[in-house]
Formats: sequence, C-alpha cells, structure tokens
Amino acid sequence: MPIQQALIDEIELLLRYNLDSSQEGIKVHHTAREGLISATKRLHEKGLVSREDGGYLTDLGIETAGHTQAALRILTSKN
Repeated sequence: MPIQQALIDEIELLLRYNLDSSQEGIKVHHTAREGLISATKRLHEKGLVSREDGGYLTDLGIETAGHTQAALRILTSKN
C-alpha cells in the first residue's frame, strides 16, 4: 500500500513536535514548502493542532504524535 505524499507531510509535521513540553508549539511560515503548509491546515481540520499554521498539539494530536514518534523509533532501530 503506497503512502501518498500528503500523508507523509502530515507525519513529518507530527514528528517535529517536542512531546516533552506541552508549552512548545511550532509555526509553519508562509515560506515553508507548500506540502507542509497544506499538511498543517489538514492537521488543524482533523483537530490535531490548535491553529492552521501549527500552534500546539491538541489532546488528540499529542496521542497521535506519540504513536507516530514511537513507530518511527521502532522502525529506525537497529534490531
């Protein structure tokens, strides 16, 4: 099952969040790659981030980012 670039962009954004601090958000500037700008808007529409340009993770976003980051750690481990 191929993964479309739009989903890869959403995953990339979720991986950028620091889950060690709920007070640390991100801002996707208008000069960012168009795919990331669109991904941020979609994550906002899905209720995962607080603003169309990033902001903070919502409760659902924290859970989703946690699973995404855990999956990446598992997939990139040497074992």
